[in-house]
Amino acid sequence: MKNNRLALAALEGVIRTPLFVLLIVMVLAVHFTTDSFFAWQNLRGVLQDSAVIAIVAIPVAILLISGYIDLSVGSSLALGGVVAAVVMDKGAGEPAVAIVLAMLAGAAVGLVNAFAVTVLGLNSFITTLGTLTAVRGVAQLVSPAPRNNFGDEFGFLGVGTIAGIPLSVWIAGILLVVAAVFLTLTPVGRQVYALGVNREAAYLSGVHVKVIPFVLFVLSGAFAGFAGTVVVARINSAPAGQIGSGFELVVLTAVLLGGVALTGGEGTVFGVLVGVLFYGALNNSLVLLGVTTFWQSVASGLALIAAIGLSVVTHALRDRLAATKARRLAATAA
Repeated sequence: MKNNRLALAALEGVIRTPLFVLLIVMVLAVHFTTDSFFAWQNLRGVLQDSAVIAIVAIPVAILLISGYIDLSVGSSLALGGVVAAVVMDKGAGEPAVAIVLAMLAGAAVGLVNAFAVTVLGLNSFITTLGTLTAVRGVAQLVSPAPRNNFGDEFGFLGVGTIAGIPLSVWIAGILLVVAAVFLTLTPVGRQVYALGVNREAAYLSGVHVKVIPFVLFVLSGAFAGFAGTVVVARINSAPAGQIGSGFELVVLTAVLLGGVALTGGEGTVFGVLVGVLFYGALNNSLVLLGVTTFWQSVASGLALIAAIGLSVVTHALRDRLAATKARRLAATAA
């Protein structure tokens, strides 16, 4: 009986974090195949790529948990990046001003989304799909030609390190901790889950069903704009038509891989972290294995499908596990 309980507990742990197990297996397999995954230069690149994804994915995940989706983050990233590039062109600007203006530009996109969805009652998928295209055009209008050479002080944001760890990784780590505390230890965090589970019931319980998603949309845009400054600072260039292209799908894939339900009401910060790391490690592994760019795109698309499939399978297994535990409790009580 004791062995059965231990096996059941182990199974429950694997079911709750299946991607974490897959991440470990994949990383070890690539390491033993190429013997270069854990080289610090390669690992630093994975962490830097994952950090940018995480900075955008965390607010997007919280928004998705509340029952809404933001598909415009790739274009918001581009807009924030080019705004920062205009300020810092040829190293003539002030980095702090560039960062603030980039975040404000992204927040403005989030404000438009928030107003359309929470005030006008438009569908968040359709609304943000529209702003995805519109904001990309605005970014190209702001900076029709690529800009570069932004100076070492601004470049530190993208390539600088503290204690040997990239600054962007520190920023993503702090954001992860703040998000975890917010979702698990604050009343508003619990209301985010309630809103995603049942909006009408949340309203009857006194939850601010319009204010919370309104703020979350603005934060989603603001952090996407900030991520744009990190990307621009890292590559020391700002091609408006290319920066952040398709990034919204990257973020959505990582978030869904991390166990955030597309229908809302479910997800954890740890799951998002695992999803982000899995996506970053997957792309890096394909490069190390010499897979062509075309097949990398195929793998990214399959990862998105797998994320949705994994969510469905995990839910089914959890339901069966819960039923098994209930039968055991009933049998014990009898």
